[in-house]
Amino acid sequence: MIGRKTFLRLSGVSLLAVAGRKVIAALTAGGSAAAAPVTRWAMVVDPGKCSKAAEGCTKCISACHAAHNVPALSERRHEVKWIWKEPFDRAFPSQQTSYTEAVFHGKPLMVLCNHCNNPPCVRVCPTQATWRRADGLVMMDSHRCIGCRYCVAACPYGSRSFNWVDPRPSIRNLNADFPTRTKGVVEKCTFCEERLAKGRPPACVEACPEKALIFGNLEDPQSEVRGLLRSRYTIRRKPELGTQPEVFYII
Repeated sequence: MIGRKTFLRLSGVSLLAVAGRKVIAALTAGGSAAAAPVTRWAMVVDPGKCSKAAEGCTKCISACHAAHNVPALSERRHEVKWIWKEPFDRAFPSQQTSYTEAVFHGKPLMVLCNHCNNPPCVRVCPTQATWRRADGLVMMDSHRCIGCRYCVAACPYGSRSFNWVDPRPSIRNLNADFPTRTKGVVEKCTFCEERLAKGRPPACVEACPEKALIFGNLEDPQSEVRGLLRSRYTIRRKPELGTQPEVFYII
């Protein structure tokens, strides 16, 4: 038989031991969660492969615009685009030399939203209609957009389009699975976040006949994009601005 003081002392030690095990378990679980693989989406564009496609190939553009109900407007000043092509000297003004002019002459490069790590468009939006997700996607919520176009002015890549007119009458083949937009809001490429949620690549990547667009997780050392960045020399658009684009071009 043990005394009251001894009983209380032993009980206290037991409770501390149990509490200690719970704390350790919680810390271990938290550490496991923190160590879980992180996703950061990125794209690598291979202009060399793109140039092998049939002249005037725009399958990546057509696939993107069809999937996202991008209107086909006749007036250039009202144009809405998620993905398009630009001459090299306009896409990479700081990289232009007489040699690159010769190499890329007549071969415009595919460009789109760069899903920057440091996106200026996000900083200037007064309603948080545009924001950056944990996986690196810079998103756009047309319901929050008030049409101020601050993000359009802030983006140094021309990657955002404003709907000056109602886009819906100009949608050729409506995709009922993707929402349409209205007059007075901004829209842009989202790296096909609706497809990524289903484990599918962006529409442009899937449609490219030359596999010139490579998409994957930058945080995965075994991903194809990481392999290309290790083995090939790549450049990004306007790196001097500090926006840190997540779209890389093999040169």
